[in-house]
Amino acid sequence: MLSSVSGEAFAHAVADGDKGYIQEITGVNLIAFLYLGAKHMVTGYDHILFLLGVIFFLYKMKDIGVYVSLFAIGHSVTMLAGVYFNFGINSYIIDAIIGLSIVYKALDNMGAYQRWFRFQPNTKAATLIFGFFHGFGLSSKILDYEISSDGLLPNLLAFNVGVEVGQLLALGAILIVMGFWRRTPSFLKHAYSTNAVMMGAGFMLIGYQLTGYFV
Repeated sequence: MLSSVSGEAFAHAVADGDKGYIQEITGVNLIAFLYLGAKHMVTGYDHILFLLGVIFFLYKMKDIGVYVSLFAIGHSVTMLAGVYFNFGINSYIIDAIIGLSIVYKALDNMGAYQRWFRFQPNTKAATLIFGFFHGFGLSSKILDYEISSDGLLPNLLAFNVGVEVGQLLALGAILIVMGFWRRTPSFLKHAYSTNAVMMGAGFMLIGYQLTGYFV
């Protein structure tokens, strides 16, 4: 399935239809930007894979809420700041870093750091920091829309709300599937291999983006 996902979808490219629509409208369009924000997150396989890695071994809703909130704070801050102040990072580089975040979390879930270094990185800090990079990824894509400065702030806030709605929808689907899976003996049996596949997907994204950067 992962190999069938195009690089554009994997890296959150702006759909031509959406881009054309946004370039044509001006003023405050909250519903449109709310929809685009939700669509951006729900179809963003890189964000969803990282989110899956973050909650993979979290069983308590309180813990899930803390980590998801840290991720949301991180990507909201850099997304809003990046677009409002019109600065960003090269999209190939930032998407490669997002791929690295997937690799990092998969290795964490596999217990690699404790085996290799006898050290467990701060998982909350890592979630927040990578959230910042995911936000820069979002801001670089929003800047691709070349949206009008008329109504920029409310539209941007609506987009951010849409992103959070999309994140909650994706999280809800993940939790439902994980809830059923965790009740079966296959969960612990295949947890390691599942994270290995996630890690491979992260490396695929890194490779794709770096290839695009250097070509």
